[in-house]
Amino acid sequence: MKRENSEILNELKHLEETIWFNENYKSFSEVKNSLPISYEDVLDAEKRLNRFAPFLEKSFPETIDGIIESPISKIDNMKKRMEKDYNQKIYGKLILKRDDLLPIAGSIKARGGIYEVLKYAEGLALENNLLKYDDNYSILAENKFKEFFSNYTVQVGSTGNLGLSIGIISAKLGFKVAVHMSSDAKQWKKELLRDKGAKVVEYSSDYSKAVEEGRKLSNDDPNSYFIDDENSKNLFLGYAVGGIRIRKQLENMNIFINQDNPLFVYLPCGVGGGPGGVAYGLKLMYGDNVKCFFAEPTHSPAMLLGLVTGLHDKISVQDIGLDNKTAADGLAVGRPSSFVGKIIENMLSGAFTINDDKLYKFLSTLVDEEDILVEPSALAGFLGPILISKKHENANITHMCWSTGGSLVPEDIKNNYYIKGKK
Repeated sequence: MKRENSEILNELKHLEETIWFNENYKSFSEVKNSLPISYEDVLDAEKRLNRFAPFLEKSFPETIDGIIESPISKIDNMKKRMEKDYNQKIYGKLILKRDDLLPIAGSIKARGGIYEVLKYAEGLALENNLLKYDDNYSILAENKFKEFFSNYTVQVGSTGNLGLSIGIISAKLGFKVAVHMSSDAKQWKKELLRDKGAKVVEYSSDYSKAVEEGRKLSNDDPNSYFIDDENSKNLFLGYAVGGIRIRKQLENMNIFINQDNPLFVYLPCGVGGGPGGVAYGLKLMYGDNVKCFFAEPTHSPAMLLGLVTGLHDKISVQDIGLDNKTAADGLAVGRPSSFVGKIIENMLSGAFTINDDKLYKFLSTLVDEEDILVEPSALAGFLGPILISKKHENANITHMCWSTGGSLVPEDIKNNYYIKGKK
């Protein structure tokens, strides 16, 4: 292990904020053809989502034309305030990808979770001659489909947001659904899931245990389908669609990314599927002109630990003495996805950690400056523009923080988050 990696490991052990620049980074053109997924796979996923648009529009009128997408906001006031608070100029533009506003589930997990359930439903309906590819998929909202899907169960292990996205869409289609939730999961998320008709199974241990138990129970039932956040290609593809759609959104804002005008993207990371899929989609669009960084809490730096050591899921944060307890419930993961780690190990530019106090501080500041309130885990990327501007004094950079969730948070809890950040 290189000296700088042992230094980073030491900082992780002592809960110190750190940034790691990936020495295994390779040009995207070198790695893209050796990956277990392709651009064609992502385009196929986007086509499937488009086939389901009539169903989604009918079942969830809040989607625009049945498309699950979020806007991008310019946050100039936040940029000025961060420069003042950190006494550091941020070179270039600062924008915010608003996955906290994604329809249906209010988080980035609406991308992967909903996509995988839709793919499973389509497969079952096609196999049983209930559906043809050229049908108008709005028919899936009919009772005969709900009755058919009620013979099947969808199961997932989650700290919260993935469970919400899968629980909501599965129940809407008519599936029985069981969400296996770790001790970190917020109570309001459990209650919302039960309201939507999902069965919530609670565990006193952490995320990895909830996934393991859910997988075991699902495997015992031939009519059960387990959505495996640690190893799912379909989840990954759902997220990757979000990455490839960015180009058009930015061009509509007159932001054109090229070698002289690079894009730096800061993605909160838990087990890795969401940020990994988005990063892959962005790389398909922009190649080496986009630099992707993962952001993790100091108490739960699972992906960074897996990448720095090269051990991926063979090491957990508990192995280095950390407790995996963080206010960023969606990022409270002790062991990363090896499937994602191995895909992104040569395309990720780096990763950094942030302490919980800063998450709350950024949260309240974003409310004060931009009137945007998101959940704590969605703020993890905000340290990125500060850290990168210390290294890159390039006024042509576009910095994009990816806000991963928050619109479903109950008002009283939002207020508590805000108050905590003001202390």
